[in-house]
Amino acid sequence: MTNQASQATKSSQATKASQPAKATTPPLWLLAELTYQCPLHCPYCSNPVNMEETFNELSTSQWKKVFREAREMGAVQLGFSGGEPLLRKDLEELVAYARELGFYTNLITSGIGMTEKRIAKLKDAGLDHIQLSFQSANAEVNDLIGNKRHSFKQKLNIAKLVKAYNYPMVLNFCITAQNIHEIEEVMALSTELKADFVELATVQYYGWAYENREHLLPTKNQLEEAEQAVNRYRDQQDGVGPKFMFVTPDYYENRPKACMNGWGTTFLTVTPDGSALPCHSAKILPLTFPNVKDSSVQNIWEHDFSFNHFRGDDWMPSLCKTCDEKDKDFGGCRCQAFLLTGDMHKTDPVCDKSPDHHLMKTITDKAGQQTSSTLKFRTVKNNIPVKTIQDLTV
Repeated sequence: MTNQASQATKSSQATKASQPAKATTPPLWLLAELTYQCPLHCPYCSNPVNMEETFNELSTSQWKKVFREAREMGAVQLGFSGGEPLLRKDLEELVAYARELGFYTNLITSGIGMTEKRIAKLKDAGLDHIQLSFQSANAEVNDLIGNKRHSFKQKLNIAKLVKAYNYPMVLNFCITAQNIHEIEEVMALSTELKADFVELATVQYYGWAYENREHLLPTKNQLEEAEQAVNRYRDQQDGVGPKFMFVTPDYYENRPKACMNGWGTTFLTVTPDGSALPCHSAKILPLTFPNVKDSSVQNIWEHDFSFNHFRGDDWMPSLCKTCDEKDKDFGGCRCQAFLLTGDMHKTDPVCDKSPDHHLMKTITDKAGQQTSSTLKFRTVKNNIPVKTIQDLTV
């Protein structure tokens, strides 16, 4: 453990004497990370860099228990995620059970592994919604970013199946310095595919994205030009065609995002091995998180120390506790505070009131510059021995 992590752990233990806030609302949104196995190897993946949780996955019956307990508490939306959830052979069975319980179900997928036979079974099982991800609007760049040959062609075919089976067409493009230059082509492709909603989501820097930040972070000018392009395209649409949502990284902002709508208030993530988290990145924090194999969802949500730890404002430093905006951003992201300062209790450095705000400029000043570090693909085994992404995007 690093000195920073050790200090943060001591800080965490010191606060145990205070009485943390309790849950006042049930988890409304359950994210089921069914597996961390994935056919793609994207360098911005939010999955943990340490992939030991790839193994010891929850069984079908254990996942059903989680769904049942969460639904009994009042959870209404269930996202099937990963990794790639299509790699679970029991996906259709889990979808059918979730539908029986009354969940609105959403499949978050790369599309790799989907077939018409599979999508028909998912439709019969009652799946409500499919979100399909692309890495680029350019076939070669798409395949390089995901480190998977012919994946772009497969995604196009899956997009057509999504429309053919009357699902809402929801696309997600993860925007980085590698593909931000083609934002107009991305919107044109989305229109061609008759998408209903398109999330143009600039990457948030956790997991593999944090490791590769120097390669992935766009410059402020690139972000501004991309946003202007999106606004121009919207104006030309005149209300017809896809609805585009442009999500920017908060590295260039002066106020932090209201992470997960507040710690332990709305979202519950369960990882492949059963760890229960208030957000999908929380495992990096120096806290001990519970496991659904050992405790009920209700007991975890209402009584576990890790879930209560950052609820309310008792945990906040005085800077946040006395701020008139604390009910908007809840002190910002705990994972980001830990990654950038080494102390999960500090004010998110994105906030310009934070004494650590200068760290953001140190990071963003490096955007667009050449880096000597090597781009790390997510647990890559077989690199594509062709041009580099940089060669294609120059």
